[in-house]
This record gives sequence, structure tokens and C-alpha cells, in this order.
Amino acid sequence: MTTTRRNFLRTGAATLAALPVLAAQAQTTHTVTIKNFAFSPADLTIAAGDTVTWVNDDSTSHSAWEDSGNTFDTGLIRPAGSASQTFSGTGSFSYRCRPHGNMRGSITVG
Repeated sequence: MTTTRRNFLRTGAATLAALPVLAAQAQTTHTVTIKNFAFSPADLTIAAGDTVTWVNDDSTSHSAWEDSGNTFDTGLIRPAGSASQTFSGTGSFSYRCRPHGNMRGSITVG
């Protein structure tokens, strides 16, 4: 009976010890608001595994398109709509709105 109790306590202690590691790996969702023909925040730094959600609070459709076109393209986001992208790797990504090329932003994934 002592062996069973001891194993139970070891398993419980190992589980509790792992909790801070699991919490450190939690993913975060960041919001970029599109309003007045601008991204806010325009420059964002996130962790690998995080998600960025663009929310269109403007009166016309916009997009978030990575300049090379190889990483992400939200397509048109209608007014009051949103689109999300999860960034699994590290890097720096410049993006813009396809219909409104003067709207620019950047995401740095560390």
C-alpha cells in the first residue's frame, strides 16, 4: 500500500511541476483594428504560435496581404468582418491592404 501511495505522490508532483511549462506555451490572439484606412497597431511583435486577427471597423472592405504573397493573404475583409492568421515560425513580415496599397503594417514573430 505504501508503494501505491508513493507512486501516486510522485505522479502528482511531476504533474504540478509541468504546469508552469504548459502555461508558458500558451498561445495568444492579438487584434489589429482596421479603421480610417489604417492598421492599428501598424507594427506588432508576437511569439511563434500566436494568432493575429484583423477586425475591419471601416466602412469599406480591406485586406492584410503579406508583401511577397507567400506567407498570408486574408482576402477581402468586409466592414464589421474579421480574418485570422496563426504564425508558427519566426520572421518579419511586411503587409498591406491590396485595394489600398498605402495601408501598411508589419508583424515580427520572435
